[in-house]
Amino acid sequence: MSDWIRPRHLPEALEILATAPGPHRVISGGTDLMVECHLAPERRAESWLDISGLRELQGLQITEEGIRIGAATSLEAIRRHTEVVAHWPMLAASAAVTGAPPIQNRATLGGNVCNASPAADNAPALLAYGARLEIVHHHGSRWLPYGDFHLGYRKTALQPGELLSALWIPYPPKHSRGYFRKVGTRAAQAIAKVSIAALIEVNSDGIIQSAHFGMASVAATPCALPSVSQYLLGRALCDIADMQVRQKVKQDIAPIQDIRSTTAYRLEIASRLVLEAIHRRSESKKEN
Repeated sequence: MSDWIRPRHLPEALEILATAPGPHRVISGGTDLMVECHLAPERRAESWLDISGLRELQGLQITEEGIRIGAATSLEAIRRHTEVVAHWPMLAASAAVTGAPPIQNRATLGGNVCNASPAADNAPALLAYGARLEIVHHHGSRWLPYGDFHLGYRKTALQPGELLSALWIPYPPKHSRGYFRKVGTRAAQAIAKVSIAALIEVNSDGIIQSAHFGMASVAATPCALPSVSQYLLGRALCDIADMQVRQKVKQDIAPIQDIRSTTAYRLEIASRLVLEAIHRRSESKKEN
């Protein structure tokens, strides 16, 4: 029989992680873990640490530099928050396509990140916006760029005794435009075949000042596109060679073939999405 531990506050949770016999499986919304336990009962934990009641991990705070989102904040709260919709629309859009409304009411942003799925819906937006993670442990805390969090398939940089407590996202550059798109089998409640978020800043002369991308379902982890970003930096929109962009995309991703899609399809769609993001730089969109 499994143990179910529900700490009253964050210090108690961290003390349990540091001193109590383990290992403990951390759970908040539980929308991913409950599916996992049903499909793979042999992976059920002997000890569960329920952090869903920790107020320190909930809520959104706007600052002069950006927004701080508690790791246990629901996707429903994020997608409906007026400041998120106004300043970080790609994150609002990604939260809105993560499962159905009942899932969004329970699922948390931190859970979506720590589950470490290569197809995580919110990962592309977090990468494109340059999110940073606040990670806490019994003796303190540390900050980590989100791009350094995923170390491999379902493997993260969290060490024993650590919890993800919050995500911090800076305001996008003033003259940047975001682009988000999720391609799936259905228009709703589908695991992404390919998804993308792009934040591209262009000056009045049509020169790209910065370009940040995030993609999911194209590698063992959610990934940025460093080769594409480097190619675009300082280049005029009218001078972008689509074939060069396609080659750079192939350098940055390593899609697999699985039940949802083929490698060739993912490579082609990824390239098309990147080119659409560059040339249209439109706001968030989803499509089946």
